Formats: sequence, C-alpha cells, structure tokens
Amino acid sequence: MSPPLVVDADRHLRGPYTAGGALVAALVPTARPELVARYDIELRAAAPDLRDLVPDRRRSVAASLPSAERILVHAPRRTLRLANGLAEFVREYLAETGPRTLVVENVDRADPTDLELLTVLRRRVPAESLTVVTRRGTTVEDPLGEEEHRALADRLEREGTIGARLGAVPYHRERGGDTSKAVEAFLFAVQWCLDAGCHDAVVDLGRRALRLADPEDDSGTWWRLLHSTATALAALGREDESEDLFDLARRESVSPAVHASVAYATGMLKVRHHDQARRDPDAALALVNQAIAISSLLPDPRERAFKLGFDLNGRALVEVRRGRPAKALELVSEAVALADRDLRPGEHPIHRLVLLANRAQLTVMLGHPEEALEDLDAVIAADPGYPDYYIDRGNLLHRLGRMDAAIDDYETAMRVGPPFPEPYYNRAEIRFSRGDHRGALSDLDHALELDPEFVDGLANRAGLLAALGEYGKARVDAEAGLAIDPANPYLLCALGQVETAEGRYDRARAAFDRALELAPSLAAAWANRGLLAFETGDPEGAVADFTRALEPGADPALLFNRAMALRAAGRETEAVADLTRALELAPDDEDIRRELKS
Repeated sequence: MSPPLVVDADRHLRGPYTAGGALVAALVPTARPELVARYDIELRAAAPDLRDLVPDRRRSVAASLPSAERILVHAPRRTLRLANGLAEFVREYLAETGPRTLVVENVDRADPTDLELLTVLRRRVPAESLTVVTRRGTTVEDPLGEEEHRALADRLEREGTIGARLGAVPYHRERGGDTSKAVEAFLFAVQWCLDAGCHDAVVDLGRRALRLADPEDDSGTWWRLLHSTATALAALGREDESEDLFDLARRESVSPAVHASVAYATGMLKVRHHDQARRDPDAALALVNQAIAISSLLPDPRERAFKLGFDLNGRALVEVRRGRPAKALELVSEAVALADRDLRPGEHPIHRLVLLANRAQLTVMLGHPEEALEDLDAVIAADPGYPDYYIDRGNLLHRLGRMDAAIDDYETAMRVGPPFPEPYYNRAEIRFSRGDHRGALSDLDHALELDPEFVDGLANRAGLLAALGEYGKARVDAEAGLAIDPANPYLLCALGQVETAEGRYDRARAAFDRALELAPSLAAAWANRGLLAFETGDPEGAVADFTRALEPGADPALLFNRAMALRAAGRETEAVADLTRALELAPDDEDIRRELKS
C-alpha cells in the first residue's frame, strides 16, 4: 500500500482548497490524461498552480473576460459542485491505483471549501479506497517580526504562485507593516475567490482588507473590496451584514456610480432575501428607482448603457415580485435596446446574455414559450460552456412537450460543468412521466448523492417511493426534507401518503391539511386527501377533494377515483359520466371499462 498522503489545511497557506489542492497536486501527475481532462474545471479551481498540467477543456465565455465584465455571482452551492467533481476524480483515480490514506493536518484552520470537500470525500469515496484522518493544530505565537513577514511575502510574490497569493501573501503582508502592499495583496485574493465562488474566503479576506484600506483613496480599491465583500455576504444569505457594508459606502462615498450601485444592491437584498417573510418589493422598488435615476445621468453613454441596463433588469425582478410581469418584460427589453445601441460590438457579453435569458423567462411567464426559445437558443449559441442555460432551455422544451430535446439539454448540462443535482432531478421528471419509475428513482438517487439537502429532490423521491410502496424509505426522505424546510407542501403531501399507508389516518389528514393551507392549488394533496376520505368512509368528502384535484384539467385516474366515490355516495348517474369521460381519455384502461359495465 502507498504511504499516507499528509496535507496541511491551514487556509493561511493557500486560501480555499489548501488541503484539496495539495491532494489533487499529488494525484494529477500520475493520473490518466483523460481522467484529468474530464475534471478540468474542478482541478483548476482547487489547484490553480497546476494549470499547465490540466487542460482548459470546458469553459464559459466569462473565463476570458476582464473582471468588470464577469458580472455573474456564483451561487453558494458552487463549491459543492466543485467538491463533488473532485471526489469523483479521487474515486476514479483510486479505483485504478489502489487505496490510500489521507491525513489532513490543522483541520481547525481550514477554509470552508476544504471542510466541505472532506465531507463529500467521506460520503462519495468508498472507505475501503480512501481513509481520511483529520488532526487539529496547536495554537502558537507568531515568531516572526515585520521584517520577516515582508521578506516572506516578497519571496512568495517573486515565485508567482496563485495559491500563495490567496493565502500566504495576504497573511504575511497583513503582518508586514506595509499597508498599501497588504491591500494590493488582499484585492487580488478577494477578486480571485469571488470569481471562483469561494464566498466565505471573500468575506474573511475582504473584512481584513477593509480594516486597512482607505475609503478616500482615488484608486477605487476600497469600494471594490467593500462591494465584493458585501456581494459574498448576500450570496451566503447574510443580508443584514451585507446591508451594513452598503450603508457604510453611502456614508463614505460621494461618487454617483457608487451610490447607484449601492441603491441597486440594497434593493436586490430587499427583494431576494432568503427569508421570504422579510422580502419587501415596495422598498426594493424605491431603491432601484433611485439607482435608475442616478445611472440615467451618467455622462459616458457606454457606462450609462451598462449600468442603467443593469438597474432596469433589477427593477424587472421587483416588478415580477409585485405581480407585473408585462412591465418587467418592457424593462428588460429597454435594457436590451440600450446595450444594442450604446455598447460596442462584443462588449459586456455576459450582461447581454443575462438580459436575453431573463427576457426568455418573462416571455414564458406571459404565455409565449415558442418566442422565448429563440432567446435561449441565442444565449446557448453565444456561451455553450455555461450549464445553467441548458437547464433553462430544457425546462422550456419540457413545457413544450419536446421531451427528447429537453433530455438532451439536461444531459449536456451534466457534461459541460461540475456535477450538480438539477439536471438529474429534471430528467427524473421526464422519466417518471414516461412510466420509467426505476429510471426516475435512479436519477433522484444520484441528485441526492450530489446534494443530500436538495429539498426538491427529497420531495420527489419521497413521493415516488410512496407510489412504489416503499413507505419506510419515503418517510425517511419526507422527514429529512421537512427538517430543512418545515413548510414544504410537497414533502407534507408525501408524508401524508406514508401516514395513510401505515394507517395513521389522523396524522395523514393533518399533513394533507397543512399542505393545502400552504399550497391551496396543490392537486396531489387534494387527490391524496380524497383517497384518505374514501378509505375512511367519507365518500362525499372524497368527491369534494377529487373535484378540487381535477381543477387543473381532466385526468382519467382522478375521474375514476371520483366515480368510485360518487358511486359509494349513491350518485350513480354522475359516476357513470365520470367513467365515460375517463374511458375517452384512457380507452385501453380495463379497470375503467369493467366499472362501466358493472
């Protein structure tokens, strides 16, 4: 057996993925080139100094743009995608080379990316292939003086490694007494980590940098640090802390562009708050209108086209939340026209693609899905390396009934980026609709292997397991999901199905009632509550619930169930009418035909 691989997780050495980067750096040189190429995005993110060994095979347009044009902010689950890809790389590598032991030192000083990666490695790499041992460090006094810190930072900067510039260089500059060089080092690290989606690192580095940076410095460095830090806080769901930083910018800056950005960003905090009870579209409207008013006065037409278009797009989201999608479409279309008129050809491509993708969503919302498809086709043609757009188009194709094309898009999304659960979840829905329940279950299993806290996946798998009669497993999923999202009506509906099957009728009724309180139009809850009413001797109650379940449209199974309830209630004429209509919709259904003859 190979000797243990010992790595140091202290984030002050190399920032995010200090341990993960050391792990893959030890494996990549002896890995098959095809395996390395398959996980290029994940390997280059965890070990940026291995870029000469890892070909840049999959990339989005954003990768080649200057930082000012990389406007998309990664979701906080981005690092989970990376961790899953890294775990798959390690799993496949060890399957070919044999088991290893990984010893991780100083795990108490690790960046959250490494802690997440260790969790995923333990979950997804078989224990017989990888033994993970973690050790905590000991707290020691810093033995170095300012001169030694400066000398170390100078040497590391001369070496030019990216990893050191994300951890060690800012750490030593911070202690070396040269404020300007420290701020410069922090700025590089903050920008790199934000682009990579390492939001916890951005917050840590950004807060340390802001203690040293000068708000009155004309270079704009202070504002860039503040904006990046506040952006990362918002992405992590820490909106109050983000808003505090934007309030600080209001107090310190007199720049119109800064105040426009602050007004926009604060408005987005109000309308996107992770706690839906705290969302305030009216307050958001006031703030975004302030941003629009300022941006419309900017003298440079190109800067105005970009910033004003950005603000108009933000107001479109506010209008959607206020129930005005037509107004939102008007605003996004205005932003598209601004970009076409005043930006140079090819300038701000991500901004343009975001506008087109948003226009497509609004067009769908307004009932014109075919028109939306044209915009999404254009977006994917312009940036074929961005997986999320394939999900959007796949969902639209699914809605249009083009199932094979939708599956093609979901499977492309699986290939062009790091692993994430949504394409498997979406493909499962199509497989289920085609009667391939085991295929659907396999997809949901994989989605939840990638993210065990994926609530939508837990809800769908719980419902599918209940339909397959696997009530014990269904209960586990329903209860796990409800522990994360107690007010999820789909999980409550699945739990009600389990309680019904296990004869706990009062609990089942309570679960269905709560689901319908939260989602009054949820047909599945009405249908299952109807079945419960029928089984417990209340045919009239069952008829009423099945009738509500049929409101979205005729369904032969629901018509059959209502017919049985009507017959039990002595309403034979209505029962025959339902069975007749059900047979028209499902002429090969022998159960319906038999009941019509009885």
